[in-house]
This record gives sequence, structure tokens and C-alpha cells, in this order.
Amino acid sequence: MIPRYQRILFWSLAAAIVLVAAFLFHAHRQTLRRLAAPADETPIAAPGATSTQDVTLYLANDADGTVAPSQASLALPDDPTSRARTLLDHLLSSYAQPGSAHPLQSGPAVEDVFLVPNTPSTDTHSTDKTETAIVNLTSTFCDRHPSGILVETLTIRSIVQTLHADFPRVTAVRFLVDGQPRETLAGHADLTRTYSATTENQQPTAGN
Repeated sequence: MIPRYQRILFWSLAAAIVLVAAFLFHAHRQTLRRLAAPADETPIAAPGATSTQDVTLYLANDADGTVAPSQASLALPDDPTSRARTLLDHLLSSYAQPGSAHPLQSGPAVEDVFLVPNTPSTDTHSTDKTETAIVNLTSTFCDRHPSGILVETLTIRSIVQTLHADFPRVTAVRFLVDGQPRETLAGHADLTRTYSATTENQQPTAGN
């Protein structure tokens, strides 16, 4: 006859083995889920002085070829150029979310945004101070961007209209890629032109 203490020891060890096996199985499944999930390479904004602001994002929709305004509340830096970059980072990263109407791959998209004062008007009584936004995109974003006239144009319009909505002084937008001129976004949308931020169709301005 097996002593009572040995039976207790046996069943205790058996229970411990079952618990360890269940833990390992759960950990294995969690690891598989993480590996199977699409990687989100969107960079996290560096900490800084921020304040929550109501903003307008112009979101593109591939199905009907439109760019429509959407309200959001975001924590943005106080510095205007940093605020513009953070705004565009949020806009473009939203297109990498599941169910996006304008799907783009995640990853770093905007290197810098510069707000450059425009040449003063010849009208000496004019007090308007307008700016041109220079958006420096990353080559990774451009290389991964879907190719096509509509999808590229919608991305450009989304960026231009969002900047003008939240920075009313921005009346024009130019694009660089890794700090250098680039002919197209992904084979179609012209990046060598200056885009008007005040016209509805966001066509390039003449003579640029």
C-alpha cells in the first residue's frame, strides 16, 4: 500500500505539471498572436510641451474619391512647426488603421514640416501674413505608397487641406522627400509643383 504522504506528493506534482503546461500553452498562443499581427511601425512622438486642441483632419476615401473634414481632439506641441508635423503624423498614421477608407502602410511618413513666410504683397496696406508649408516626407513612406493617380492625389489633397484647415495662414504647400526634390509620390502625383491650399480641387499653382 502506497503511503499517504507519497500519494499527496504525487498528486501535488501532477497538479503543478498541469499548471505549468497550461501557462506555457497560453504564453505560446500569445506569442503567435503577436507574430501574426501586422507590425505598426508608426513612430511615437517625442515628449514635449503639449496641449489638447480641436483640429480638423481631411480624410481621404478611395471608394468615392473624396476628401472630407473630420473633427478630432489631439495633444499637440505648442511650437507651430512641431505641431504641424505631429498633426500630419496623426493624419497619415490613421490611414494604417484597420478599416481605413484610404489604406496606407504604417511607418515613418513625415520627417519635418517648415512654415516659410511668403513674399509680402505689393499692396502696402495689406496686413495678411501668409505662409508656404514645406512638407519633408520620408522615402520609406513614398516607396510604400500605393501607386495610382487617384490614391496619390487623395493623399496630397488630404495633407494640403488638413494643413490649411488648422493653419489658415498656409496658402501653399510644397513637398520634399528626405530633404531632396522628387518627381512623384509613387509614380503619378507631381511633387515638383507648389500646391495651392486655398483652391477646392488642390491643383498645382501655375508657374511653379
